[in-house]
Amino acid sequence: MIYFGVAGWSYDDWAGMVYPSPKPKGFDPLAYLAGYLDTIEINSTFYRPPAPKAAASWARRVAENPRFSFTAKLWRRFTHERAEAWGSADVDVVRAGLAPLVEAGRLGCLLIQFPWSFKREPASREWLGDVIAAFREFPLAVEVRHGSWNVPEFYASLAEHGVGAVNIDQPLFRHSITPDAQVTAGIGYVRLHGRNYENWFREDAETHERYDYLYTKDELAGWLDRIHEVAERARATYVIANNHFRGQAVVNVAMLRRLAGDDTVLVPPDLWSAYRAPLESAGLVAPRPLGAP
Repeated sequence: MIYFGVAGWSYDDWAGMVYPSPKPKGFDPLAYLAGYLDTIEINSTFYRPPAPKAAASWARRVAENPRFSFTAKLWRRFTHERAEAWGSADVDVVRAGLAPLVEAGRLGCLLIQFPWSFKREPASREWLGDVIAAFREFPLAVEVRHGSWNVPEFYASLAEHGVGAVNIDQPLFRHSITPDAQVTAGIGYVRLHGRNYENWFREDAETHERYDYLYTKDELAGWLDRIHEVAERARATYVIANNHFRGQAVVNVAMLRRLAGDDTVLVPPDLWSAYRAPLESAGLVAPRPLGAP
């Protein structure tokens, strides 16, 4: 099972690109996207644990797609705010928030995403081990960005604990971890961040500037072999495009699916109008409205 999807669904710059503008009365962006995608990586759970009521709502809103499975980023308290140790209350609030997704069978994976500054040092290895132990009831995948983690011992440790390794595409600088096809558990995971070298490490860059990148057909084709290699060894594989600015992630996911041989790919009509040339380069054709014969 390969789930192709995007990171997040709430972006102002998607109006008139991914989503219709003006939006029809009662328009639900999450339900709309679930008509085109089989997974979405939840971004908001990185900034704060979800309220159980919100998580239950997410599960209901994708009900029309029986194949749909979320992934969710772990709260940054456990990955980015490491000056002080977290406590059991922090763990409990995350568990409670995600419980409705688990109960609905809609949570495929909890993503533990660390920044480039998280290097393979004794304190970091201990911190990671404690986080994995705290959330071991969930299917887990770990993303690290610093090249110091790219050693056999790291992947062996993930495999020992049944935790997936995240394979990433990112702008490569000194000590950046490089693209790979690691599989250490039943969960396979690929994240495509774009290759915006100019803004990736610029301190004053806005988030949307870092993720402003559109992969070409040839760049995506270079990832297909890795994706298939991961999928052959994993029970479920999540391929997430994080280059979200102006809907480029949705474009690249559609291109990837078509390049992988899926001839049923649909894209939102406004997105087709904005990105017709790259979509056609991957073999996609003009979209029909959802539900059309």
